[in-house]
Amino acid sequence: MKKYKNILKNRKDAAEKLESVIPMQRLKDENWKLISVSKNGLELARHISLKYKNSVDILFSEAVMAPHNSECEIARVCEGEEMVINEKLVHAFNIQYDYIYGEAHRKHEEKILSYIYQYRKGRPFQSMYNEIVLLIDEGSETGLKFMAALKTILAQKPKAVYIAVPVIPSDVLELLEPFADDIFFLHNIDDYVETALYYEDFEKIDEERIEKLLED
Repeated sequence: MKKYKNILKNRKDAAEKLESVIPMQRLKDENWKLISVSKNGLELARHISLKYKNSVDILFSEAVMAPHNSECEIARVCEGEEMVINEKLVHAFNIQYDYIYGEAHRKHEEKILSYIYQYRKGRPFQSMYNEIVLLIDEGSETGLKFMAALKTILAQKPKAVYIAVPVIPSDVLELLEPFADDIFFLHNIDDYVETALYYEDFEKIDEERIEKLLED
């Protein structure tokens, strides 16, 4: 764990280093669409987009937490109410599916719809049909954000879907590999703790900054 602590200075540093493993010429020639799977990841996506002015957007999602553990994510719901569930945790804790679907619907109505109106002024997520998509985040504890995004976008029949992430747990990398055309990463970490640990500067992106990044 100590080996990887603060291995990245900030999101700009992470983006610059990711560009060494992303096929940037293809990103330009094939006009890849850059999609962040989190609000904080949007800053990273914007840095990567600057070289060739690729379009950037965000696919909003919200976590469904375990009934008696507000830190245990058991599922994630996306903008079109697509959902992925951590079946192992659900079975281990004997969580009812009615609870999961109910919470997912509530999160969609109360959180995701408000994000769409606040940050995109009500504009729905653009179809990725026949597009080449690069999903981006600054890290991944569980892989559920990427899985929810993959489920949403693959249903839209893109030409290809790639993932770019500076740091990723080994088990999450293994989980995502069958669903993505390729995964570009810097550090594959066995004993992954939390993404913030691997950045010197991990300041949360505020609402005004998110709105500006999407407007640009």
